[in-house]
Amino acid sequence: MADDIRSHKGPRHVAIIMDGNGRWATQRGRPRLFGHHAGARRVREIVEACPDYGVEYLTIFAFSTENWKRTQVEVAGLMSLFRRYITKEARALRDENVQVRFIGDRVRLDAKLVSLMDELELMTAHCTGINLTIALNYGGRDEVARATKRLAQDVADGRLNPRDVNEETLPKYLDTCVLPDPDLVIRTSGEARISNFLLWQSAYSEYEFVDTLWPDFTAGEFGRLMLSYGARDRRFGAVKA
Repeated sequence: MADDIRSHKGPRHVAIIMDGNGRWATQRGRPRLFGHHAGARRVREIVEACPDYGVEYLTIFAFSTENWKRTQVEVAGLMSLFRRYITKEARALRDENVQVRFIGDRVRLDAKLVSLMDELELMTAHCTGINLTIALNYGGRDEVARATKRLAQDVADGRLNPRDVNEETLPKYLDTCVLPDPDLVIRTSGEARISNFLLWQSAYSEYEFVDTLWPDFTAGEFGRLMLSYGARDRRFGAVKA
């Protein structure tokens, strides 16, 4: 069965907006952070499922630039969860040959968390299996703004000729410069919006909006989406003759 799955032409890069943790917890009469902890545990299952479907890159939206607007209690709890997750999962991710990288603006994050992020990236830099990218304090518009500043600085310093700037130039300055664009973007919880996630990179991505809340999103449901992706006709603006 595994060989049959791998032979299916699925997406190479999948990005996921992991939505619904808070509602999942509320439905159970528990605080929102209970849902975030359940959602963090779900990540491992999806990472482990990726190789069975030929997925080489998985990018997950963990915390957006807009999430700072949540209550101080929830934000502090999320930051503590991120620190605990990295500390707990670092060795397992390395042993499972998962290369981890983080995207987003690290300036606002606390020094301890940034240090753990740096250590995990360094620890897994040699890994050759699934590429797991975690978007933390990330926003698509913020990413493009930061990239544009770096591009403008290179122009000002004479390292880049303005006449040479085209649509292939900016991606070299994005946080995702070493990643292929996502083939498929999944959003859980029934919401049908992209929430400022990978705005430039997902210009021609396929989308799946599913009703399942993230803590209930199983490897089985992930697999069904991978298989249905293979039936899509991706034309990238062109028309077949």
